[in-house]
Amino acid sequence: MKIIMTCALITMSLSTCIHEGFCGETSDNKDSLIQVGDILMGYRSYGNGHPLVMIMGYGNTMRLWEPGLIQALSSHFKLIIFDNRGMGNTEVGQRPFTLEQFADDTVGLMDALGIRQAHVLGWSMGALIAEEVALRHPGKVNKLILYAAHCDANLFPPTPEVIQKLTDLSGSPREQGLRFISTLFPPDWLRSNQERIKEIFYHPLGNIPPETMNKQSMAIGKWKGCCDRLGEIKNSTLVITGADDILVPPQNANYLAGKIPDAQLVSYENGGHGLMFQYPEKFCGKVIDFLK
Repeated sequence: MKIIMTCALITMSLSTCIHEGFCGETSDNKDSLIQVGDILMGYRSYGNGHPLVMIMGYGNTMRLWEPGLIQALSSHFKLIIFDNRGMGNTEVGQRPFTLEQFADDTVGLMDALGIRQAHVLGWSMGALIAEEVALRHPGKVNKLILYAAHCDANLFPPTPEVIQKLTDLSGSPREQGLRFISTLFPPDWLRSNQERIKEIFYHPLGNIPPETMNKQSMAIGKWKGCCDRLGEIKNSTLVITGADDILVPPQNANYLAGKIPDAQLVSYENGGHGLMFQYPEKFCGKVIDFLK
């Protein structure tokens, strides 16, 4: 729970940093809404082909998926991105916040869009949701991609030094947010790619309510994990990790790949938690090759 609450505190700082220091809100008429169970869900659809559903991580909206990533993947697949319950344009609803509910929301969106089966890619918290989708609704998943994933937050946690850095709430919200960004990427890459950081984070991310982040945090904290259920995942699975990910250490990916039948593991040298932003061409190329 300490690790989860740490992430909650610093993600609030990042959200404040983005909204106060980097950008302001803006309207975007590209978003669509559809009824999914007890909520109206915000989503976007791109391209044609076999559906690929991507699940966003903790404390963010679908607007963090960058245009280059969307363009590359939607040239091969019908790409569906969406806001998790209570984020962006998606309503909070009346149901309890759990990872299992988030998985059911994902499948509910697929059903509402008439998608019988899709490839599923999840990042960070989104990968935990993707695990639950595959376990709870195996027939809805074709191939599964788990990026920056674990099956139990306490199995291979961040180091005490990383936790200390995340819990340092000194300075302005902008400074706190920048400290968090520094944990997403290796130091040498970060120093050499300040313009790239602006491309990733200096744009409107939509509605990120602190109360929803708290609910997401509690949902992760209450999750019992799925380490003892990994053998039940029968989908062809790709596990992606950054060799220098300090938020979800790569030992987690090694464990997942060893326990999930028919799983492949790819590790990116000098890759952090945000490796898809560091190496978008390599990331997309591997995803496309795996899904084809």
